[in-house]
This record gives sequence, structure tokens and C-alpha cells, in this order.
Amino acid sequence: MSENNVTAPPPPAGGETSKKSSGFVYPGLTLPFALLVCCFAAWGMATDLTAPMVNVFKQVFDMNTVQAALVQFAYYGAYFLLAIPAAFINSKLGYKGGVVIGLVLAASGALLFFPASKIMTYGMFLAALFVMAGGLSILETSANPFVMSLGPEHNATRRLNFAQAFNPIGSNLGVLISTLAIAPFITDAVHKQNMSEAERLATASTELGHVMVPYICLGLLYLCLGLALFMVKIPKTNARMSETDATGYRKGVFGRLLHNKVYVFGVIAQFFNIAAQTCIWTFIVFYVKFTLHIDNKDAGWWLQIALLFFLIMRFVMVWLMGRFDGRKMMVFMCGLGIVFTTIGILSGTIVGALCIAALSGCISLLFPTIYGVALTGLKEDTKFGSSGLVMAIVGGALMPMVQARVQDLTNPQVGFIVVLLCFVIVGSYGLFAVKNQVMTQD
Repeated sequence: MSENNVTAPPPPAGGETSKKSSGFVYPGLTLPFALLVCCFAAWGMATDLTAPMVNVFKQVFDMNTVQAALVQFAYYGAYFLLAIPAAFINSKLGYKGGVVIGLVLAASGALLFFPASKIMTYGMFLAALFVMAGGLSILETSANPFVMSLGPEHNATRRLNFAQAFNPIGSNLGVLISTLAIAPFITDAVHKQNMSEAERLATASTELGHVMVPYICLGLLYLCLGLALFMVKIPKTNARMSETDATGYRKGVFGRLLHNKVYVFGVIAQFFNIAAQTCIWTFIVFYVKFTLHIDNKDAGWWLQIALLFFLIMRFVMVWLMGRFDGRKMMVFMCGLGIVFTTIGILSGTIVGALCIAALSGCISLLFPTIYGVALTGLKEDTKFGSSGLVMAIVGGALMPMVQARVQDLTNPQVGFIVVLLCFVIVGSYGLFAVKNQVMTQD
């Protein structure tokens, strides 16, 4: 039997909802829910521990920014490629199986940083990142619906929002670890002209050793979470995909999705939303180093500030969405993002740096709002539509390459014109949704 969903018992006679069915999670499922919440924080740590690695590898391996940005290409490219396999894993083994497999694969990738630090080739580090991100793709694809299935349907969205709130907490921890445990030990010493080849290799080995340690600790954390979830008992149900759903898939669900303008534009908007998020968090370090003339350690704190904006505004946006139209809020936040980015491009001062950091607050609303608008009215095609929106995360793999190229041709300030373009496109989707009266899902 599949463990895809945990179903609520029928309500008692008289139409009243029982205490059992009205709880936040079903009785006996508090522990697996808590473990899943930890998973949300854990993959947030990996994502934003990885973003500063672009700058680290650029210095250690003496590469241009485009070459260094392959870090994000490998990371988000794996998310794109593993989204569909994750759906097949969930259909065969259930959400619990998908989460456990994702954690084990992510742990394997993280632990590969040990041999990578000894081999000392950029390709080996990219391979380790790809394996880790592939596991996280399976984990994320499985964990979101798993969380929703652990309690009553009427508060599934609230339950998911609660779990997602821990993702930026993990993100801040990831950046903090990078700032304290990696950045202070990465220098330009390997590029000094008076160093011998042996000294250069020894210095690079020492620096890459500092890169290795946080990832190994992360890998051990993933293994512990995977083992704990594997040991937890989840009630089994017969909630397999029905024959009707399977037939609908064979009869052309992708064709229907491609002819749905709201959905297609939503996938495009999600692509550029993730692109903006990745570019902001990847290149803010380059921006503040260039404009404020600070070192790696101090630049890392600016990324920490940006992620704190994201964390705080995530909770603020959840509160505001209960009072204002989410589509109009999306337009407003994108407009604000355009203003802040423009100031950042034109002003190479502390004001510009603060505006670039504040962009994280502007994107805090976007992912769930785009998700809700794009899935509106899909009905039986919702499952497959969700997969397309997850695959849109490939924007985080491609657009940093574009910004890196612009930055190499100009400077880190001008490079943020790519983020400006992203906000324009996502804001256009918000206007499209308002014009066509597309409401977000509850």
C-alpha cells in the first residue's frame, strides 16, 4: 500500500467536526511532522550555504565569474532534472519513501565534498553539488505534499506555510555558517606570484578543507533525518493514483497545460522569480565588495542581512495576505523591487547596498502567490501542473550565468540589470492575473 496520504476519519453524526479531525495534524503524527519541519530548514541551509561558494571557487580556482557561476547551474540544474523522477518515486513508494530517498541522496552528495577537497578539481565539486541538489529536489518535491497530508484538508495550506517558514531560518543558518566557517579562511594567497607550485597547492588544499567541513556536517544531518523518518510509522492508506487519473495523463495532460495561458505564464513567472532570488543572493557579495570595498567576511554579513529581510517579510506577507489581494500585492512588491534594483544600479553607496539587500523582502511573497495563481482551475491536472512549477526552478541555474556574463563585461553594479528584468516579468504576471480576474487558491 502507498503512504501518499493520511486520511481523516469521517466526522461524527450531526455535521460537527470531531476534535480529532480539527487538529493541526492527525493524532500520532506530531513526530513525523516535526521531522519534516526540520527537513525544510535543512534544505534551506544547503541552498544558502551554496550561494557564497560562487565567490569562494572564483578565488580558489582563479576563474572568471561565469565559470564560478556553474555552481548554481549544477545546483538548480539538478533540481530541474530530478523533478519528474521524484514524481515516479512518490507514486511507487509514497511521500515518505521519496523524502527518505531524497535525504540519503543529498547526504551522499554532501559527503562527496571530502574526496573533492582531496582531488582539488572544480569538476569534482560540481559533481558533489549536483548529487546533493538532486537529492534535495526529490526531498522538496515529496515533503511539500507530505506535510499537507498529515492533517485535515481544511488547514493543509496553513500547515504547509508553517513548515515553509522554517526554510528561511535554515537559509540564515547556512549563510551564517558560510560567513563564519568558510569566508574568513578564503584568501587571494594562491594567486601570489612569488609562491611555488607546491605552496600554491598546499594553500588551496587548506582552503578547500574549510569548504569541506560544513558540507560533511550537513550530510550527517541528512542521514540522521533520513534514518529517523525511515523508523517512524506512518498509517498506510489505499490512496494510490486512480486508473482515471492515469488515463487522463496518457490522454494529454501536458497538451492541456500548454494551452492554459495562465498556467504557462505562471511557469515563466516562476522561472524568473527563482532567477531573481538566486541572482540576488549569489551576487550581493560581489556587489558590496565592489561598491563598499570590503572583504569576504564583511560581505558575507550583507548576505545574512538580505536573508533576514526575507525571513521577516515571509511572516509579514503571510499576515498581509489575509487582508489584501495577493495578486495586487505581487504587483506592488515587484514594483518596489524595480525601484530598489534601479537605486542599487545607479548608487554605489551604502544606500544602494541596503536597497539590494532589501530585494530579499520583495521576493518573499512571490513563490506561493505565483504557485496559487498558476494552479487555479487545473482540477485533475493540478498534480502535473505542480511538477512544471517545480521544474521552473531551473531559472536559478540559467540566469546567474547571464548576470555573471554581464558582470564580467561591466561590473557587479550593472550586473543587477538582470534582476531588474526578472522583477518586470514577474510583475507583468501579477498584472495579467488581476486583469483576467485569476484568484489565488486558498
